[in-house]
Amino acid sequence: MNPRCFFDVEIDNKYIGRMIFELFADVVPKTANNFRLLCTGEKGFGEKSGRMLCYKGSTFHRVIKSFMIQGGDFTDFDGTGGESIYGGKFADENFKKKHNVPFLLSMANAGPNTNGSQFFITTAPAPHLDGKHVVFGKVISGSEVASIVENSMCDSNHKPYADITIARCGELVLQKAKKKKPVSSSESESESES
Repeated sequence: MNPRCFFDVEIDNKYIGRMIFELFADVVPKTANNFRLLCTGEKGFGEKSGRMLCYKGSTFHRVIKSFMIQGGDFTDFDGTGGESIYGGKFADENFKKKHNVPFLLSMANAGPNTNGSQFFITTAPAPHLDGKHVVFGKVISGSEVASIVENSMCDSNHKPYADITIARCGELVLQKAKKKKPVSSSESESESES
């Protein structure tokens, strides 16, 4: 089963909802693991930045209606920074998944093999990004949260006027519930947050 992570999103310190992602670890394991560990914060501090390797407290710094919302810069908070769990940047893993539907998670980059921590969530199909950005997951719950973010007022550089923050993030881990009766069993998801 592919890992699942979550973001609890706030706009100007007001909770607007939770997005849950399924990560395509079966197709792009290195890229999916980078995002997962940046959601949990379990890798500690970055080699390059010296900052905590975690999305918690970072913002959606770029929003383009009918295209995408971008975040993941936890070092500079403006789209110029970020760091992968591997130290600095890492190579494009593959381009097997396409930007053919809305609400896909994809790596933001500054050209080939420059993946760090920045990501974007598509809000419409974006086939012009195929072969340039690695798709590594999808929103499986909370697409309405992405739509609220997408409809935020922005300046001419697509920077939201409001602070759109990842207030909490982590991994959802499927755990089997303890059996009360030997005849039945159930499963539930629990959070592991940073």
